[in-house]
Amino acid sequence: MTFRFPAGTAPKRRVHLGVVASGDLEILLTPHPPGSDADAAEVRVRTSVDGFDAVWRQVLERFFERSPMTGVWELNDFGATPGVVNLRLRQAVDLALAEQDPQ
Repeated sequence: MTFRFPAGTAPKRRVHLGVVASGDLEILLTPHPPGSDADAAEVRVRTSVDGFDAVWRQVLERFFERSPMTGVWELNDFGATPGVVNLRLRQAVDLALAEQDPQ
């Protein structure tokens, strides 16, 4: 699934968190290259679970209304609940905006 959401906050760095494991989610966030059209979040979701397109759309719409972070988002899901998805997305934003690289 691919989605695009309006956004205005640019991440300061790349982020990689979580794992592709039962009930969890891996997130990779890459800032848009300098000079590109950076007013949106481009989101690609890969999931092992069929039939939840509407749920994914609702969770992501709600998240990006509150946290409009630009960039290329890759979400690799292995059955994460909406609560886990929201938690991982919030963690990604926190890491992307941190003053120092946490690694």
